[in-house]
Amino acid sequence: MNAKDLFAASALRRSYLESTARARAHGMCDDDSFIEWLDPRARLTSPHLEALDVPVSFDDGIVIGEGRLKGERIFVAAQEGRFMGGAVGEIHGAKLTGMLKRAALEKPAAVLLLLETGGVRLHEANAGLVAISEIQRAVFDARHARVPVVVLIGGGNGCYGGMGIVAPCCDAIIMSELARLSVSGPEVIETARGVEEFDAKDRALVWRTMGGKHRYLLGEIDRLVDDDLPSFKEAAAAFLRRPVAFDLDAVVAVHARLTERIERFGECEDAVDIWAALGVANPEMIPSLELEQFQEAVAQSRTGSAHEIS
Repeated sequence: MNAKDLFAASALRRSYLESTARARAHGMCDDDSFIEWLDPRARLTSPHLEALDVPVSFDDGIVIGEGRLKGERIFVAAQEGRFMGGAVGEIHGAKLTGMLKRAALEKPAAVLLLLETGGVRLHEANAGLVAISEIQRAVFDARHARVPVVVLIGGGNGCYGGMGIVAPCCDAIIMSELARLSVSGPEVIETARGVEEFDAKDRALVWRTMGGKHRYLLGEIDRLVDDDLPSFKEAAAAFLRRPVAFDLDAVVAVHARLTERIERFGECEDAVDIWAALGVANPEMIPSLELEQFQEAVAQSRTGSAHEIS
């Protein structure tokens, strides 16, 4: 392969983590098919930030639009982690809610939510909290209309706060190992409960507790993928027109699984203890495994054929 081909291959498989929200939105769609709605030229800035003399973004930190994936029409929303950590405010939330409401009416093959956020924007506390509730309601409306709502998490800020509640209420979640998903962030837990409960500076602890591998082992996410746009895109395509049951029986089943999890793992003090209880051989090796090795270890644990990992 010559230098030109190597460069092209590298560009094709660019890091999801390092990409902007717009690059991610375009990357989830067939070539040149993504059309952005309410782009920065619309100048939809937050009135709350301007009132506080805080810098604004002309798209309020979120990209929304439509495109094609495998030829199917999809809607895409991508939070920009580079603006206020992807935090949700009034305009940001309204754009996301409006897209989800439109999905319930027009029924695309799927809605992709590319989430990267620390939660509600503190500058817009009440407006941000209202926005989260509106987003949640709109997710349920879309799902009720049999539109799959698929979450992708792979940004540097993870997915926390209100959106950390919204994400598990969607049809499917795709994460990379580098991603994190939780309701409360490490610093929030440490502040509320003390460093003895959770040391936010212990990065290995943070990823063991909130990272993609742990969430996958617990069965909380549906796909664990490499940190590149094509891997996320291919995983998302698997959920086109494949809505998950959304009725009372499904909710009761989830509650039963959560109850069983508490009974099974309630006494565990660390994620490694949970992995051991799940039947993973050499659970302390999990953080260092490459994706293929990790998936092999998971498969072995689930079939009862685990052997030593080296």
